[in-house]
Amino acid sequence: MNLNLNTIIRWPRSQFRFVGIFLVTLLFFGGPSHGQELATYIEEAITNNPNIQAVEKQHAISLEKISETNTLPDTEISAGYMVGTEMPMMQQGEFSVMQMLPWFGTIPARGDYASALADADFLEIEIAKRKIAMVLSQSYYRLYQIAKKQEVLESNIQLLQVYERMALTSVEVGQASAVSVLRLQMRQNDLMERKLVLEQDYAAELTAFNKIMNRSEIAEISIADSLIMPETDVEIDFANLSLHPELRKFEELNKVVSQADALNKKESAPGFGVGLEYMLYNEAPNMLMPMVSLSIPIFNKKYKSIAKQNKLQHEALDIQKQASENSLIAELQTAVRNRNAARISFDTQEKNLIQAQNANEILLKNYETGTIDFREVLDVQELQLNFQINRIEAIVAYFNQVSIIDYFTGTN
Repeated sequence: MNLNLNTIIRWPRSQFRFVGIFLVTLLFFGGPSHGQELATYIEEAITNNPNIQAVEKQHAISLEKISETNTLPDTEISAGYMVGTEMPMMQQGEFSVMQMLPWFGTIPARGDYASALADADFLEIEIAKRKIAMVLSQSYYRLYQIAKKQEVLESNIQLLQVYERMALTSVEVGQASAVSVLRLQMRQNDLMERKLVLEQDYAAELTAFNKIMNRSEIAEISIADSLIMPETDVEIDFANLSLHPELRKFEELNKVVSQADALNKKESAPGFGVGLEYMLYNEAPNMLMPMVSLSIPIFNKKYKSIAKQNKLQHEALDIQKQASENSLIAELQTAVRNRNAARISFDTQEKNLIQAQNANEILLKNYETGTIDFREVLDVQELQLNFQINRIEAIVAYFNQVSIIDYFTGTN
């Protein structure tokens, strides 16, 4: 930013006022918002993130297990043939085949059990997608915060350079000491250091963001020019938490236990088998004999124990669901509280920035009369910088909490 010192000295008051307002407005509020929508990044992350892909593979395995249940036990085939001296009327050989069959309805019960497991695994996909959306959004907002802080620091450095030139002019005419110039230069050095550190922070966060999307860590992204605080906050209906996949999963797990109990009853019933045996004789006609077998679970303590375990499992799942629901309500309430606190902080910083703007105008007017105190300039500049940083942190905190609320309410 190149400015002629003589021009500065001869600026009329109205121009001083205009420049002051322009600089403060530029530093505080930024330009219009544009760039690739965060939703596009979320969609790409959901498609490519390895965690989601792993959960989807697990669901595919669960679906395949449904086909596995539609099978019968292995068919048993046996054969025997006598080798050696043949004796009259003796059986020379035999061939048999036997197929065991489960009790009626057992195979469909196994399929229902496997389907219930697949439905429970499917909810894991939805949970993983919501978590990825939340984590990626928060990483995006951290990148925005770092980028905006860098812009604020750069703008303040340029502003301090203007003040430094003003101080140099004042020193030449005996209206300020060289110490004022040194203070302004040291302040610039401090801001430059903070800006360089933020560059490292941005690089690290960009790597984290890209890895969530499963792409090269150096791939560049488009960050919005500004985040706009909505005029009103979305009302949260806590009743909608009952639809959260973390709670719906307990319902699906209860169905799994119910299907396991139904399958246990089928498997505790007798089993039977059918088969054929063909016998070869030396001097008699060969014989074909149909066979039927029956297996009766006389000692059925195993099935009674499984039934009791299933009942206890139902009770445990109900308790776990209540505990999870309480935790979700508490976390959602905390997110709402933090969102509201961020809005309060944002509104406060807006007011502070207006007052800082007024203070800046007063200092510029004093410069016309040659009574400017550059210690006050530094104080006001530091206040302005703090308000700018706090404003950025407040709006990022607001949207971070919104991403958490979206995770719970499913409104992302």
